[in-house]
Amino acid sequence: MAAERILVISPNWIGDAVMAQPLLQLLRQRYPASPIDVLAPPSAAPVWRQMAEVSDVLETPFRHGALQLKERWRYARMLRRRGYARSYVLPNTIKYALIPWLAGIRHRVGYKGESRYGLVNVMHHDDVPPRPMVPFYAALADEPSAPLRKDVPRPRLSVSEEQMRAACGKAGVPAGVPLVVFAPGAEFGSAKRWPPEHFAALAAQVLAQLPDARIALLGGPKDAPVCEEVQAAAGTAAASIHNLAGRTKLDEAVALIGQAAAVVSNDSGLLHVASALNRPVIAIYGPTDPDHAPPFSDIAAALSLRLECSPCRQRECPLGHHLCMRQLEPQSVWQTLQPMLQPAAR
Repeated sequence: MAAERILVISPNWIGDAVMAQPLLQLLRQRYPASPIDVLAPPSAAPVWRQMAEVSDVLETPFRHGALQLKERWRYARMLRRRGYARSYVLPNTIKYALIPWLAGIRHRVGYKGESRYGLVNVMHHDDVPPRPMVPFYAALADEPSAPLRKDVPRPRLSVSEEQMRAACGKAGVPAGVPLVVFAPGAEFGSAKRWPPEHFAALAAQVLAQLPDARIALLGGPKDAPVCEEVQAAAGTAAASIHNLAGRTKLDEAVALIGQAAAVVSNDSGLLHVASALNRPVIAIYGPTDPDHAPPFSDIAAALSLRLECSPCRQRECPLGHHLCMRQLEPQSVWQTLQPMLQPAAR
């Protein structure tokens, strides 16, 4: 008899998808013979493909925010034919919980979310205040009544040497030189962005210590303008800065991060990619809580001024001064980054 398949329905955000990866590690331990498939939006699918536990990644055809009930019914019929026995619904919305219910999957695990009684029949309830994201998702591997785990594994991604070589070649990064990755964007809003001139000043300090190094600015198309500001403010250092925002696919960005000597990032999806690849990483927090979604690399630093007004969790600074980011000086970040780069300087 063939092992029963497991379906995991992905969150929409890249960072959340990465932070959900320990759930798959725990499911693999609990159901070692069961293939684990992931249903993910195209924007997050490349991250799931870098997880060893995933058998197949199915990309959702649905528009963001749309119910599309007829389309979900058709898709559920396809899922029914694949023979899933268990599903884990990670988004908190009703429309994603509809899919495994329509597909007739017996065990439908998830959080209450939008009062999803019946659609989710193994229901978990979040604590108040909310838990950090990694244990939040990992708890779904256990029964709702089980005590919270104290030994949740860290998120884990992997990239091959071939992927890294190909990504560096396409990006024009010379082989054998130290690569430092900056992620100056943030999908949530401008409040989460460390100022471009601060990133530019940090780039100058990196290149002063490592003249042969290259700096890659990564992000999506929406991050391209802020990355252009970084490069424009870098002066003579701009020649060693590759602005790749919006010019690389996500799988290529993941491979470039895998090659990096260190990564400096705002609180964004690429931060969690770097952490799951176990790269040395500096995470910069302003309006968000560094304890809610911290980096987990062996070498990692979460920098936050922890001002009285933060974490406000707002897309734009409600006070108009953005001091939580502006007052975090480049020199302070450099003091943390410099020892991370010492192996690359040898």
